[in-house]
Amino acid sequence: MRDATSDAARGVRQQEVVEALHSVLPADAVLYTPEDTTPYECDGLTAYRQRPLCVVLPETEAQVQAVLRTCHALRVPVVARGAGTGLSGGAMPHAEGVTLSLARFNRILEIDPVSRTARVQCGVRNLAISEAAAPHGLYYAPDPSSQIACTIGGNVAENSGGVHCLKYGLTLHNVLEVRGYTIEGEPVRFGGGALDTPGIDLLPLVVGSEGMLAVTLEVRVKLVPKPQLGRCIMASFDDVRKAGDAVAAVIAAGIIPAGLEMMDGPMTAAVEDFVHAGYDLSAAAILLCESDGTPEEVEEEIGRMSDVLRASGATAITVSRDEAQRLKFWSGRKNAFPASGRISPDYMCMDSTIPRKRLADILQAIAQMEEKYQLRCLNVFHAGDGNLHPLILFDANDPDQLHRCEQFGADILETSVAMGGTVTGEHGVGIEKLNSMCVQFSAAENAQMFALKAAFDSEGLLNPGKVIPTLHRCAEYGKMLVRSGKLSHPDLPRY
Repeated sequence: MRDATSDAARGVRQQEVVEALHSVLPADAVLYTPEDTTPYECDGLTAYRQRPLCVVLPETEAQVQAVLRTCHALRVPVVARGAGTGLSGGAMPHAEGVTLSLARFNRILEIDPVSRTARVQCGVRNLAISEAAAPHGLYYAPDPSSQIACTIGGNVAENSGGVHCLKYGLTLHNVLEVRGYTIEGEPVRFGGGALDTPGIDLLPLVVGSEGMLAVTLEVRVKLVPKPQLGRCIMASFDDVRKAGDAVAAVIAAGIIPAGLEMMDGPMTAAVEDFVHAGYDLSAAAILLCESDGTPEEVEEEIGRMSDVLRASGATAITVSRDEAQRLKFWSGRKNAFPASGRISPDYMCMDSTIPRKRLADILQAIAQMEEKYQLRCLNVFHAGDGNLHPLILFDANDPDQLHRCEQFGADILETSVAMGGTVTGEHGVGIEKLNSMCVQFSAAENAQMFALKAAFDSEGLLNPGKVIPTLHRCAEYGKMLVRSGKLSHPDLPRY
């Protein structure tokens, strides 16, 4: 039963906040009824939902600044939101806070083909940058699978990657400047148009900060020339260990492919049924290895990669014959998530990173976890840099399945740490991985992260309750691990 007193107090607080925001925004830019705020209750991590006090949709920087100053004065939490495609709950609203939608900041401000840069507002879609730069023979390299919908502001928040991040880098390596506002409404700029900027380099700090330090409104990104040619190898393996070892062998040979992706057999079957990309359904795992550059460079690199893959045990190798087939190969990989959604009511996509040489080990560990938790898991990897994306299939309408799914996901993350990896690669921590952060980082390390946040947001109002776990939370998680038999002593994690 809901607490009537709490509901009444929330109603009073909501009225106070809405009235204050109406004084700085048009009436239609402030949403507060349940039917208007429910669409904002979660991001791509749909297992967790929460309606905010209200949602605001400013159109100008002056309005954003006014919203932030108003919320700071009222001590109201603020959660910035782009397209809501994130997968870790980073944009899930705060129950007593304001969701700041930046969807209307969707203009490409400048394409500079001479400096090979683009200056865009935070709500511009990732793919739209490449579309705007195409007439100049340029494009924006980071290409998350959600690039048709995800925004550059969200990419900055999560330090997103994509299938070509092995060669071209993550968002961090392709952004020159980020401009926005602090929670107090003060303008702030990270980086600049030049290769170096005065003072301490804080750009790597804001990229991947998950909306906890400042609200991003404008981003200057690097553009790169479109390759003359791209060709993709589909290599089949009859054993996942051979496929995992082949990834390490390609890199050990001194080859840095434009893309190097891996899918296990169950994922390949799900994708092929959806996209009909021409994948080998008899394989236990397939690798997609792409080369781009001049025709001469591509021919030489494709030959070298094919030799390494054969020596690693590939049972079949297919090289894309033309651009249409290359795009078809990649369309399968980029539709792995929706393909999984076709065969399960819900899925939880995990995101961790391990050393490349441990790919086969983590796949075997995940297979054992499927038996342990009695849930299926489809596996797809940014194999070249060891970034895992296991998709755990479950039904969110079954509380027991959701609980087992959460345990399964935590087990994957903690196993990744034990193998020398980390709990996140490109999806962020959000709310999903708070417990796993307790395993990876010590109390002193978390305290330093809190101190850094306090330097920008002393009141803790920007995206609170995300990313950095409290000492109390980690202590409780340690006790839970002891009760479950996973640990013999509560101090065995980093706490």
